[in-house]
Amino acid sequence: MENNLTKGNVLKTLIYFSLPFLLSYFMQTLYGMADLYIIGQYYGTASTTAVSIGSQIMHMITVMIVGLAMGTTVLIGQAVGAKKSEDISTVIGNTITLYMGIAVVLMIVVLMCINPIVNIMSTPSEAIAGTKLYLTICFIGIPFITAYNLISSIFRGLGDSKSPMYFIAIACVANIVFDYIFIGYFHLDTAGAALGTTLAQTLSVIVSLLMIMKRKMIHLSLSDLKIQSKTVKDLLSIGVPVACQDGFIQVSFLVITIIANRRGLDVAAAVGIVEKMISFMFLVPSSMLSSVSALAAQNVGANEHIRASKTLQYACTIAVSWGLLMVIVMHFFSYPLIGMFSDSESVVTLACQYMSGYVWDCVFAGIHFSFSGYFCAYNLSLISFIHNSISIICVRIPFAYLSAIYFPSTLLPMGLASASGSLISVLICIGVFIYMKRKGKLNGQVV
Repeated sequence: MENNLTKGNVLKTLIYFSLPFLLSYFMQTLYGMADLYIIGQYYGTASTTAVSIGSQIMHMITVMIVGLAMGTTVLIGQAVGAKKSEDISTVIGNTITLYMGIAVVLMIVVLMCINPIVNIMSTPSEAIAGTKLYLTICFIGIPFITAYNLISSIFRGLGDSKSPMYFIAIACVANIVFDYIFIGYFHLDTAGAALGTTLAQTLSVIVSLLMIMKRKMIHLSLSDLKIQSKTVKDLLSIGVPVACQDGFIQVSFLVITIIANRRGLDVAAAVGIVEKMISFMFLVPSSMLSSVSALAAQNVGANEHIRASKTLQYACTIAVSWGLLMVIVMHFFSYPLIGMFSDSESVVTLACQYMSGYVWDCVFAGIHFSFSGYFCAYNLSLISFIHNSISIICVRIPFAYLSAIYFPSTLLPMGLASASGSLISVLICIGVFIYMKRKGKLNGQVV
């Protein structure tokens, strides 16, 4: 059932393992962009803005769930590398009990807070009703979003990155079909976009569970579902810092969105479109983060620390190469690509300005994402939380705020704010890595 990732050529193993990750993220981003694209074909700027704001909120919740699930991937990976099969079942069972309980509580809380959330986002008045409806439907689907990400984290910890790719492929195709049915045929506007996303995710979970039961891929007993304090502590010690880190990053994006929303409907729509496109450009950096954490965790468990370091090195090289490619593509083709999402000349122009600065974040984020995955493999996810917090508090948010005051006619400086924050994270990560290597904390037993 497990796939051993501690042998063979490091670069080949990384590429082979990360490709399904990349395709998974691509399809997940595709169906997220599909909502925005399809709603834009049938309705106006208000509906586009509502889906954009609502999807940003949902993306923040989703990445935090993914962050929590990182603890599962790392602990299972370490157990596989150390060949401790009994620990695998315990981690899986405790993951199910702990995080599904959290998902239900989270669903109830956010459903009660829809009005404050919409107000905090400074949602333009024309988009308030659509945003509330979109969020209500999507919030109800939180347990299914959690279930999908937990199942994916389990498979990836076992060294299987292909199965999650199949699950998300089902969701992607279903979401596009549902969107055209609910938005195009039934004319449900933003409610149709939310229904398409939620039902597609639900279908994906059902199919994945049926496959697991049919193939008997995971074996659990009732005792495995019983909470064990040490296992829960380990899950949370890794997952919580990553979830907080990812959530904090999304909060910074939301703050930028709020600043944009206060500058008018065109600016709000422009920022929303670019955020969707950037999520596509972050496919490779995101896949490196997840791949490094899974591969390095198995190597750490097997005491193959040199392989873990080489995995980090190759991941950074791949991510930077991709980021530079995106900079070149956006320099020459940003206008026609952004124009696919809006027929408003003003919105497209503003979005191009924002993109020209923001795209550099793809280069720097790829590096610190890879380091974050590496630190997680050593149970040092707190480092990632710290460097992201510093970059957000000291750079991203202040720079975005000041750019709105001193550069009211362009969105270029606001885009550069995110890239500058990531650059700070890169410098911190490199410094911490060198320091801890010299101290021997990344060469011996798991910290």
